[in-house]
Amino acid sequence: MASPLSINIRGELLDLSQPRVMGILNVTPDSFYAGSRKQSDEAISQRANEILLQGGTIIDLGAYSSRSGADDVSPEEEMSRLARALRIIRHEHPTAIISIDTFRAAVAERCVEEFGADIINDISGGELDPDMFHTVARLNVPYILMHMKGTPQTMQKDTHYSDITAEVMRYFGRKVDELHDMGVNDIILDPGYGFAKTLHQNYELLRNQHVLHELGLPVLVGVSRKSMIYRLLGGTPEEALNGTTVLHTLALMQGTHILRVHDVKEAVEAVRITQLM
Repeated sequence: MASPLSINIRGELLDLSQPRVMGILNVTPDSFYAGSRKQSDEAISQRANEILLQGGTIIDLGAYSSRSGADDVSPEEEMSRLARALRIIRHEHPTAIISIDTFRAAVAERCVEEFGADIINDISGGELDPDMFHTVARLNVPYILMHMKGTPQTMQKDTHYSDITAEVMRYFGRKVDELHDMGVNDIILDPGYGFAKTLHQNYELLRNQHVLHELGLPVLVGVSRKSMIYRLLGGTPEEALNGTTVLHTLALMQGTHILRVHDVKEAVEAVRITQLM
């Protein structure tokens, strides 16, 4: 297990020695799991309440579907969707910790400065917007650094690795050094399961995930209801909850600090049981 770690949220430390659960709230019409799509004001409010009541620590708000082959969304449309949801959540839960799932620096900046968003979750590791690292450094908020190659539209065509674990480690080492040089200290690593990786590469990386702790940073895992589960077992995302819980347990045993999930209650239970063991 990794050493106890924390991140700075609005001047207060969020302790990650006890794994945390991040609940997904997508204000999109096309995210891969239909149960995560919330578009009406009432649905957004209900989902935010559900995440917090079931024990989620962080709400991860996304307005751009990153599933393979998803349609592109303009920055204006993405921001409009996020602003609507942020107004609702901030009105009802002014102290809730909110992460913004975006790879666009301008969107990240507005969400933090206008609505007090707390964390930036960038699937591209700064690759899709050259201004992202500088923006995060200026905003002084925690940054989730994910491994991906290509774009959501092309990533599954770019899955060649000689040693996936070693290449992901080199990627993180290079990016973390760059962020540290800019003054970004609160960095969370996300191996990017399902992004530019084959089914077997995902499992190889998960089996070796413990090596990421050598970088001394918190690790986030997002495997909830993904194709690495239902393509292996058969079925659909809607039928992948049991497999998700199995992977969450394995990830926790590898020292994962944050689980990004659709099913908060089940993930919180996995954390409690794994911690007791």
